[in-house]
Amino acid sequence: MNFLMILLAVCGGIFGTLIGALPAFIFAGLVGLSGIAITAAGGSLDLVGTLAFGPFLGPHIAFAGGVAAAAYSHKNNQLESGCDIATPLAKFSDPMTLIVGGLFGGLGYVINYLYASVLHLPTDTVAMTVITTAIIARFMFGNSGIVGDTSVKDRDYYPKGKSFLFLSIAGIALGLVVSHYTVETGIVTLGFCISAASLMFAQMGHPCPATHHISLVAAYAALATGNIWIGALFGLIAALFGEFVLKTFNSHCDTHIDPPAFTIFVWAFIIFIFL
Repeated sequence: MNFLMILLAVCGGIFGTLIGALPAFIFAGLVGLSGIAITAAGGSLDLVGTLAFGPFLGPHIAFAGGVAAAAYSHKNNQLESGCDIATPLAKFSDPMTLIVGGLFGGLGYVINYLYASVLHLPTDTVAMTVITTAIIARFMFGNSGIVGDTSVKDRDYYPKGKSFLFLSIAGIALGLVVSHYTVETGIVTLGFCISAASLMFAQMGHPCPATHHISLVAAYAALATGNIWIGALFGLIAALFGEFVLKTFNSHCDTHIDPPAFTIFVWAFIIFIFL
């Protein structure tokens, strides 16, 4: 870690604020796919590690900066909801919003460095950092508390339109196909990047779900065991756990705590420790 990298992460956080947290994450997926293609073609340029997960587009930097800036923008009566991670915050031409996003981008870099390179935590430290900065932003800029409005007792965890069975089928199916290609290629981020890129349709307003937690958790499990069926099982677990996190920490609230990132760091820890 050095000053230049922190400064670059500040810039990445500002970029994530300018275009919005979700668009920044989509770009990470697209660039990640490009990097995987370059590597598969025999190239030496590591776009995945240095760009898609680096100080420019890393989710713990650009996405996290955009999430914190959205919370700040809502607190200052600009953005209608601090949970809105799709709106490019350049819309408001507010210098302080950019500064907040940049500071959280730099903070994300430092926290991830602490988790990964100092503490050597056995989990996906990028995802853990995304959650850490989101919790900090909620306490700094939100009013709903860590689990949102506690007066809401029935969170309707598996409603009729998104039932337990629906999530189970989706989790197993995606988990299995991602596990197959992960074991075949050895590339753990392949399914994750495809899932991240698919969110461009959500950005367009279509009901496209987030699936990158399913893809990455399944890939981690499949790569750790060499067994695609265990990967499919963890895809199922990730799908159901992600819905639980969504209703517990990211509903009836005024800032965004990312359910996929929460799911990834919890189950990555379990996989890295026990598999």
